[in-house]
Amino acid sequence: MITKKVMLQVSDGSSMQAYVAIPEGQGPFPGVLVLQEAFGVNGHIRGIAERIAKEGYLAIAPELFHRTAEPGFEIGYTVDFSLIMPHFQTMTPESLSMDIQAAYDWLQQQNNVISAKIASIGFCLGGRATFLANANLPLSAAISFYGGRTDALADRAPLLHAPHLFFWGGLDKHIAQEQIDTVINAVKQAGKPYTNVVISYADHGFNCDDRASYNKQAATEAWALSMAFLKNNL
Repeated sequence: MITKKVMLQVSDGSSMQAYVAIPEGQGPFPGVLVLQEAFGVNGHIRGIAERIAKEGYLAIAPELFHRTAEPGFEIGYTVDFSLIMPHFQTMTPESLSMDIQAAYDWLQQQNNVISAKIASIGFCLGGRATFLANANLPLSAAISFYGGRTDALADRAPLLHAPHLFFWGGLDKHIAQEQIDTVINAVKQAGKPYTNVVISYADHGFNCDDRASYNKQAATEAWALSMAFLKNNL
């Protein structure tokens, strides 16, 4: 596996760094967008990209806070969340869409990527961004882990292109059941293919082994299902 950082040009004129993990072999490979949590493209997200590359997919993790933070920005899971809010406050669906498009376009330009086989996987902030990506782009698969505020994008459900896999933690106090219901009902009413998984004993961030809320059993089961989902659709 090869890892590297690349600089992408976004349509608003900004530059965005991204972390790339490339599988062994000549390819071509399906591509996967790996969309970050609120804590940046940190060790956990880079690790996700590398795990995905080991499964045979070329992964790219764009730095979605690039307008308000220096390249390589990441922050610890125990810091005061108010330190992250300035980055959130400048984000809009439009700016997120431009960033996702730039990463998708980069994949399209790679000779070792199967351009018609692109997926997105995201966590927390990235879970919501993955829903947006699926609405905007001709993806083959989309996976959202505990995507907070996805309900604010529920009106885009009719635009979804690919089957969507949702994971939620039953103990998650950051995402109300009403919000989950809003998302799933919108996708169901739009007649779009989806799989909805609520792990009753898991909390927000259960997939991240750097967080206090990490749950090994839930993470192991969710990852296995995610890889099966990617294999079936890519």
